[in-house]
Amino acid sequence: MKLKINCLQHIGLPITDISVSRAFYEKLGFEMVMSSHFIHQGAEGKVAMMKLGEIILELYQMPEPELSRVKQRSNGYIDHIAFDVDDIDETFALLKNNGYAVIEEKPVFLNFWEKGCEYCYILGPDGERLEFCQIL
Repeated sequence: MKLKINCLQHIGLPITDISVSRAFYEKLGFEMVMSSHFIHQGAEGKVAMMKLGEIILELYQMPEPELSRVKQRSNGYIDHIAFDVDDIDETFALLKNNGYAVIEEKPVFLNFWEKGCEYCYILGPDGERLEFCQIL
């Protein structure tokens, strides 16, 4: 198997208040390079991509009642690590054909960035989610 990964694309952080988290990361020197929304179980969530140098953090606020799970944590956590890829369809097929636990049935489109992006997840040995993402 010859999987082509370009670089670490972003780290996804579930947060409880996007405006508070955005201000926190801006104070650290990050700037917002993309904001959008998404639908999860029929309700709207919010996302902000924050960038500092080559580091991108995906801050996302889940809609209620999913948000209550995030509030119950005593410590923060990283939800996923995303790798940038050139061709999501080729990457998806390669992962699937080599026996990885691909979560999605096909790559998923999100209306993020200027033209959108497509991604898929695999599970690592301890259940960690690894995202493979192509910005279109």
